[in-house]
Amino acid sequence: MMRLALLAAAVAAPLQASSDKVAPVEVTAPGPDGPLAGTLLDPGAPAPAILILPGSGPTDRDGNNPLGVAAASYRLLAEGLAERGIATLRIDKRGSFGSKAAATDPNAVTISDYANDARAWVDMLRKRSGRACVWLLGHSEGGLVAMTTAHLSEGICGVILVASPGRPLAGVMREQLRANPANAPILDAALSAIDSLEAGRRVDSGTLPGPLKALFAPQVQGFIIDLFSHRPAELAASLKVPLLVVQGDRDIQVAVEDAKMLADAAKGSTLAVLPNVNHVLKAVASEERAANLATYVDPSLPLAPGVVETIAGFVTAPR
Repeated sequence: MMRLALLAAAVAAPLQASSDKVAPVEVTAPGPDGPLAGTLLDPGAPAPAILILPGSGPTDRDGNNPLGVAAASYRLLAEGLAERGIATLRIDKRGSFGSKAAATDPNAVTISDYANDARAWVDMLRKRSGRACVWLLGHSEGGLVAMTTAHLSEGICGVILVASPGRPLAGVMREQLRANPANAPILDAALSAIDSLEAGRRVDSGTLPGPLKALFAPQVQGFIIDLFSHRPAELAASLKVPLLVVQGDRDIQVAVEDAKMLADAAKGSTLAVLPNVNHVLKAVASEERAANLATYVDPSLPLAPGVVETIAGFVTAPR
C-alpha cells in the first residue's frame, strides 16, 4: 500500500483542464423491470470514464437525499472531473427518481442487485463509447457496490472508494449512533436492533422508540441484513484492479481508520487522507458537529480542495 496525505496543490499541476464545456446527456441502461436512468458527462474517448455509485438510502444521481442531504456532491464531482477532461456517469438507484420504473419496490434489493445494475451501466458505457474499461467510484455504502461489481464484471479499470467503511456496516452504524449525544435515550434499543439484524433476525419495529421506527422499518430490514453480511476489507483484499481509497479527516460518518483498513487489506493500493474534508466532500474548518452538518444542505459550497484533483490524478496516472 502507498499512503498519501494530499493537498490540492500536491496533485493539481500535472492535470490538464479541458477547455470545452461538456454537455450533460440523459442515458439509460436495462434494469430488472424497466430502464435505469443516469446523466453522462463525456468529453469522449480516450478520456477515462468513471461510474459514480451512490451511498445509502434514497440518494439520487446528484448525491442528494430527501432525508436531509442537499450538498449535490456527485454533481459537483462530475462537473469538476469534466473540467479536467474526465468522463463521468452518475446514476439513480433502481426504483428511485429517474430509475423508478426499474423496480416496483426500491427496498427489495441487495448489494448484489445494485452490482448487477452497475454491470449494466458498465456494459452500456463501454458499448456507447468504445472504451475498453470503466472506473468504479463508490461513495460510502456505494463502495461495497463498487467492489462487488469489480469482482463480477469485466472491463473494470479500477476502483475508487470515497468515504467508504472498512468494517462491516453493523459496527459503523453502532459507532455513528454512539457518537451523537442526542441518541442517548434510544441508544440501547438501537444497539439491540442492530445486534438482531446482524445475526440475520428481523425485529418488531412496533416495539422501537419513535425515532428508530423509520431507521429499522420492516420494508428495509431485509436489505439491512444483507448489508451487514458484507466484509469490506475482505472484498478489498481480493480486488485484482488498481484501488484508490479517499477519506476526509473531518468525516463524522466514516473514520480514517476505516480507510486505512481498506488500503492495508489491498496490496498495492493508494490511500489519500484529505485534511478538513467531511463525508459529503465539503471543507470543514473545525470539529464542531453542527458546522459539519450544515454543509450537508448547502449545494452552493464547492467540493473541498483536493477531492477532484486526487481522483483525477489517479485515473490519469500512467500504468
